[in-house]
Amino acid sequence: MDPTEQLNTDLARLSTTDRLIVERFINRKGVARDITDRPLTVGERLADRVASFGGSWTFIMLAAAAIGAWLLGNAAMSRPFDPFPYILLNLVLSCLAALQAPIIMMSQNRQSVHDRLDAHHDYEVNTKAEMEIVALHTKLDELREQQWVELIKLQEQQLALLARLMSER
Repeated sequence: MDPTEQLNTDLARLSTTDRLIVERFINRKGVARDITDRPLTVGERLADRVASFGGSWTFIMLAAAAIGAWLLGNAAMSRPFDPFPYILLNLVLSCLAALQAPIIMMSQNRQSVHDRLDAHHDYEVNTKAEMEIVALHTKLDELREQQWVELIKLQEQQLALLARLMSER
């Protein structure tokens, strides 16, 4: 099997991603690219904002203040609109949690997809960088080998010159 056939056989065994990386390496093309170029939909932006706010200290403090105001307001009224076991408050908080949880999960799922794309992109860049480093090491080894050959030639010339000088004495 000639080297070209062997190379094609080896390339065929690679995954699609690795084959693209090798082709980009051979053709001296870059692998790095911006993976955040896709614009977010309205729902994705809203989910991100809700998740950002729902996971903040501001939300926790506002929720605590609202619950405290609810409890104090009911305690101060002669005829409270939500008496002691606070069933209405429990319903409001349950509805808030029921709506907020899926929205936060949507944001986390979108972020997870983005993280997978990031990891895949990092793999491509790191693999190409590794190939570039191997190529540089190969070039350095070739240069070192050439320098050794030149050094040996110079040494042989010096030894021949020294032998000639010694024979002339």
